[in-house]
Amino acid sequence: MRPEERLGELLVKKGWTVSVAESCTGGLLAARITDVAGSSRYFRGGVVAYQNEAKERLLGVPARAVERGGVSEEIARAMAQGCRERLQTDIALGITGIAGPGGGARRTPVGTVYVAIDSPGETRCERFSFSGDRASNREQAVQAALKMAIERTVTE
Repeated sequence: MRPEERLGELLVKKGWTVSVAESCTGGLLAARITDVAGSSRYFRGGVVAYQNEAKERLLGVPARAVERGGVSEEIARAMAQGCRERLQTDIALGITGIAGPGGGARRTPVGTVYVAIDSPGETRCERFSFSGDRASNREQAVQAALKMAIERTVTE
């Protein structure tokens, strides 16, 4: 069973909803979730906030966080929290990172991705360092997000 199918199965069983806020994955996570027939039962929607201004306006990411750089744990957490609040879901995922091939820096090289999951009473974030090309980095970020959502749904 594919991870997006497993997540859907768990969400339906619990009666939960999910939303996503994506930057470097550009909507790939939402596409994977909605590839599953019947996903409208649990997927409420998503926001692709590629530019920092969109992260601020659409998701409520603090301007001071964005000024420090568009890729950080603080931003991923704020994206997930803002998405969950705005779309009124049980859990929300936030992804920000540097897919490549350009855009990396010493502190945040290409392949750096932060994935956050927000749920009642908890926001968790993980930092990943992927080493593939752009497509591979984006796919690995989506896989990581799906895994985190499955783990969160199973443990609750």
